[in-house]
Amino acid sequence: MKNLALLSATALTTTFGLVFGTMQTASALDWNWNYSGTGIEANGTFTTNDTPNELGYYLISGITGIRNGETITGLQPAGTPIPGNEPFNVDNLISLNSQQLTGDGFGYSTSAGNFVSPFFATFLPTPGYLEVFSAPPLTPGFENLGTEDSELPIRFSATIISVPEPTSIVSLLALGTFSTHLVLKRKKLSKLTDNKLEKVS
Repeated sequence: MKNLALLSATALTTTFGLVFGTMQTASALDWNWNYSGTGIEANGTFTTNDTPNELGYYLISGITGIRNGETITGLQPAGTPIPGNEPFNVDNLISLNSQQLTGDGFGYSTSAGNFVSPFFATFLPTPGYLEVFSAPPLTPGFENLGTEDSELPIRFSATIISVPEPTSIVSLLALGTFSTHLVLKRKKLSKLTDNKLEKVS
C-alpha cells in the first residue's frame, strides 16, 4: 500500500510538473528579428509576452543578437531613452502588423558601449524605419548627435518562432491520469493474484 501511494504521488507530481512547466513556457513567445541598411546589419531574437495589446503589439522583455559584429548586451528599459537620444523614450513593442514597430521603437546596448534604437518614423515624407545609433562619448540630447552617431533608414522584419499549443497541456494531463490508472490497476491485479496463491497453498 505504501508503494502504491508512492507510485501515485510520483505520477501526479511528474504530470503537474510537466503541465506547469508547459504553462510557464506558454506565457512567453520567441521571435527572430533582423534589419539592415547602409553599413548596418543586425539580427537576433526577442522574448515577448504571449498576449498582444488592443493594437496588436507584444511587449519585448528580452533580447539577444549582434549588430555589426558587436554582441547585444541588454534591452533598454521601456519608458526610458537610449543615452544620447533624450528625451525619446522607447516602448519595446513589436507586432505582426505591417508596421511592426511604433514611433518609439525598442532600444538596446552593445558590447562596445554603443546604444541603438530602431523605430518607425511617421514624420518622414514616406514613413519607414530608422535606426538611431549613439556611440561614446555620449552627450545627452538628440540634438547633440556627434560624428560617431547616426540616424539612418533600415529595412526591419520580425517573426514569431513558435506559438505555444494549448492542447499540449490537456494531453499531458490525460497522459498523467492514464498512467496513474494503469499503476493502480496493475497493483490491484497483483494483490488479487497473491491472495489466490495464498489460498491454494
